[in-house]
Amino acid sequence: MRWKKLGQLYNPQSVHPKLSSHAANPLAIFLEGDVYRVFFSGRDEQNRSSVGFVDVNITKRRVMYIHNKPVFEHGPENSFYSHGVSIGNCYEADGGRYILFMGWQCPKAGHWRGDIGRLRLEDNFSMELDSVNPFMGSDATDLVSLSYPWVLRERDQYRMWYGSTVTWDAGNGEMLHVINHATSVNGHEWNRLGLAIPYAIGVAQAFSHPTVVVDPDGYHMWFSYRSGKPGQKYRIGYAHSTLGDNWDLRLADAGIDASGSGWDSEMIEYPFVFDHKGQRFMLYNGNAHGRTGFGLAALES
Repeated sequence: MRWKKLGQLYNPQSVHPKLSSHAANPLAIFLEGDVYRVFFSGRDEQNRSSVGFVDVNITKRRVMYIHNKPVFEHGPENSFYSHGVSIGNCYEADGGRYILFMGWQCPKAGHWRGDIGRLRLEDNFSMELDSVNPFMGSDATDLVSLSYPWVLRERDQYRMWYGSTVTWDAGNGEMLHVINHATSVNGHEWNRLGLAIPYAIGVAQAFSHPTVVVDPDGYHMWFSYRSGKPGQKYRIGYAHSTLGDNWDLRLADAGIDASGSGWDSEMIEYPFVFDHKGQRFMLYNGNAHGRTGFGLAALES
């Protein structure tokens, strides 16, 4: 497969003190016609992330509206999302719409870490925190830190893929942060099942932000990853599964890489894949973890 890059779609503007830079982790929700509301994680001057949005026309590749304030802000000191909110995707359960997110904590005397929280997305597109406690926190399966959840609703169950830190240093100066999976019958209570995607130290060992779509050819996952080699920044990788349980790591089949120059020449990361009018698209971030905003790519036949 091969993705055709359609260019930078949104270059962040400083519209609010809580959204002074970055537009990371784009999440597209259909509005009407060819227009999507794209939520993202912007940052303040202290690098704490909150959620903003823009409306974009996918066909015309044009930003139609820029919201001038956050729809959800990072939490107070000592909360599980005190230093940021990195959003995943949107799913429905019991008639409600929910967005899971990674809540960042950056303690002064320790390493940063994350838990997974949940937002309720209201009909007017406002967001409310579902609970002041993590939706999923560390436990015997995820001992250290959690990140970037993606939920897929199927006929008889829900599936989730999310990041989990095994160690901050796998022996080569890079963390081992893998993609685990979980299942649920109702979208509220989850059974954690452990490792989903195989990893390889020095090849692909720092994963983040899975995005999954299903079609007649099986389950397709794109994600960010770092190899662990000195100086290498994020790239987008790919994995495939026939039934969604056993996955093959196929990094060479991602179909997209950093550009030779420009806004996405140093790194590409945080993919969000969706289908629109028979065409498969990818929103993704570029240099500096979303400081240069997000772009759009289309999957070529």
